[in-house]
Amino acid sequence: MAGEVTAPAGPDHRPLKVAVLGGGPGGLYAAALLKRLDPGREVTVWERNAPDDTFGFGVVLSDETLGGIEHADPDVYRALQAEFVRWDDIDIVHRGRTLTSGGHGFAALGRRRLLAVLHDRCRALGVRLVFRTEAPPAARLARDHDLVIAADGVHSATRTAHADVFRPQLTTHRCRYIWLSADFALDAFRFEIADTGRGVAQLHAYPYARPSPTPPRASSGAPRPPHPPADRAGVPDGGASTVIVEMREEVWRANGLDAQDESAAAAWCAALFADTLGGRPLRTNNSSWIAFRTVVNERWSHGRIVLLGDAAHTAHFSIGSGTKLAVEDALALAACLREQPALPDALAAYEAERRPVVASTQRAARASLAWFEDLATYTDQPPHQFAFNLLTRSRRVTHDNLRLRDAGFTDAVAAAAGVPTGTPPMFTPFRLRGLTLRNRVVVSPMDMYAADGDGTPGDFHLVHLGARALGGAGLVMTEMVCVSPEGRITPACTGLYAPQHERAWRRVTDFVHAQAPGTAVGVQLGHSGRKGSTRRMWEGIDQPLPDGNWPLVAPSALPYRPGVNQIPHALTTAELGLVRQQFARSAAAAARAGFDLLELHCAHGYLLSGFLSPLTNRRTDAYGGSLAGRLRFPLEVFDAVREEWPADCPMTVRISATDWADGGTTPDDAVAIAAAFAEHGADALDVSTGQVVPDERPDFGRSYQTPYADRIRNTLGVPVIAVGAISSWDDVNSLILAGRTDLCALARPHLYDPHWTLHAAAEQGYSGPGAPWPLPYQAGSRTPPTGRTDAPKPRLTLH
Repeated sequence: MAGEVTAPAGPDHRPLKVAVLGGGPGGLYAAALLKRLDPGREVTVWERNAPDDTFGFGVVLSDETLGGIEHADPDVYRALQAEFVRWDDIDIVHRGRTLTSGGHGFAALGRRRLLAVLHDRCRALGVRLVFRTEAPPAARLARDHDLVIAADGVHSATRTAHADVFRPQLTTHRCRYIWLSADFALDAFRFEIADTGRGVAQLHAYPYARPSPTPPRASSGAPRPPHPPADRAGVPDGGASTVIVEMREEVWRANGLDAQDESAAAAWCAALFADTLGGRPLRTNNSSWIAFRTVVNERWSHGRIVLLGDAAHTAHFSIGSGTKLAVEDALALAACLREQPALPDALAAYEAERRPVVASTQRAARASLAWFEDLATYTDQPPHQFAFNLLTRSRRVTHDNLRLRDAGFTDAVAAAAGVPTGTPPMFTPFRLRGLTLRNRVVVSPMDMYAADGDGTPGDFHLVHLGARALGGAGLVMTEMVCVSPEGRITPACTGLYAPQHERAWRRVTDFVHAQAPGTAVGVQLGHSGRKGSTRRMWEGIDQPLPDGNWPLVAPSALPYRPGVNQIPHALTTAELGLVRQQFARSAAAAARAGFDLLELHCAHGYLLSGFLSPLTNRRTDAYGGSLAGRLRFPLEVFDAVREEWPADCPMTVRISATDWADGGTTPDDAVAIAAAFAEHGADALDVSTGQVVPDERPDFGRSYQTPYADRIRNTLGVPVIAVGAISSWDDVNSLILAGRTDLCALARPHLYDPHWTLHAAAEQGYSGPGAPWPLPYQAGSRTPPTGRTDAPKPRLTLH
């Protein structure tokens, strides 16, 4: 606990009087820390249940959390350390085959033992524990307490009572799960997939109590005592393991589990996973089938009341973070109360410190949760790829740190996928129709707003695209190239609708093919629709031109920003035919200009995307209404372009897989849209999201769009390009090897470093055919030396 700052006190400068609502680990630990830091504080914990009443069985804590506990309260740490079961391996069982990954490092103990340790510590410090009693409402306690800590769980009455202040967002998810226990200690964290006959179910299991040591026999040969020691009461001699069984809601209902009581549910689960359990039964403890609920609050404090643990936030159990987050909340709250002289400042500092950590954990938890919700889409993957996919599902565990933990495991995964020894997955080739890309890296389309006023690309585009082609990427994409003058976003956007455009683009493709042989160059064709006639991004994104605006067209007469952007003209059937011809004409020009791949832009709210989204397509004719109607015109354009594009050259389609807005395109719609384009001959789907409506609410984060590509690939079996905050070569390797995507498109990293791919090869020690350095650059193919950091240490230290 840092700092020697005077702790916040009550209004009369007496020590704080604190009420804690909820006797779970977070609330108890907060109480113990606050009392330890200032013994004069009056701290009371209210818990409506008995001391040993708890739900679930085992608790997993990370080394990071344990380190915080050790520094804050060594007595608690020592007591916990004596109880922990530690193990390193994760076993993944699928189709009767078990694959093991080691080096992970877990620590677990029984939840009852954790509570008992915290009860003992609270009593020793003088914390008042009130059990079997409903706490008074937080608002009432706040009248005569200086601080009220609401650690009253996922169903927090405090949060509900003050919902107008905390503004919670509660999301109930699509799986049902049940907490059970087995009377023996597994020797690893175990994931197992089972086919119920009506869908798949998964088991998450881990040990939380060691087997009892066998005492030596007395000289008379008397048997060992029949009962376990007092501190192991309730723990079987063989140890104990938490067993969680989870499945989609529809699978749960199809198996009749919604009509079974607690004991029948446990028996059903034990029979399903009989091999893992060795035929042993499963124990219950107020066990019921639950749908997980994610809790997010806009605010965590209200006057003297502050939320902690599950009352403030939840993270899915599959990343083992519920108790961890609550304990870390307690540590941070106690530290902020010590460091800040005033209570409002302390609560603000607590929230500022914890909110980004929690948000990051919740992003990882949502990714893990969604992976298990969509488990059925992965069960046909080969065993090694499935295991790797499972381990990297949250995006926190990656290819590189798995290699550090267990290189043998990742080498086996790579070998099973056909990756040559010593080759990072990102440097394996990939074939689309008649085009073979030498690696899996794509320079994503990025609008440069640097064309001449008539849409002609110039020296900037030659240098920009040429530099990135020399930088090693397998495929370099142009920005969106517009099919007509009125189809431009800005006057500085490039086009392919005039002879001079074709000649200028030929200059670029000739350079790439001559100076970066083996690099493919692709063109993205599009039409701005209602998002056109605007200023360049740095002059005011989506703002109309100060003068010289041109008329806009769209599926429906809906402006992008009402009151800001002009109302577009709703295209007539005859006008749709003209736009279709413009796309076809530009495709023929792209072929003559020497491009290797063509992408049709059906994303980000531009014209074709506008037809696909129900938020922007309000037509009542054959080109609106149902998804089939909304798809009609984009598919007609695709067919017209495919007709003009060489048969041996691949065509891809970029889509927005979600609008990030209520009533818009859903992930299910995205799968149907992808299936339709694939049926019409698309060779790959470039899966992006959003930018369709201005009031979108994206869920930003690292690789945040990749789950949409993943779902399309593993549902339909069609190649995909993943985009969206993929920033490291480790991310690319992880996504490729897990089978979540075939290609990775990176934008900003290539603005930061045009030679991103070559540098990724150098950093991984790779120098094969997937990333050849241009001959003039070969002298720079090794990381340059830096200043010396390994100076000799002193031979002698004087004290």
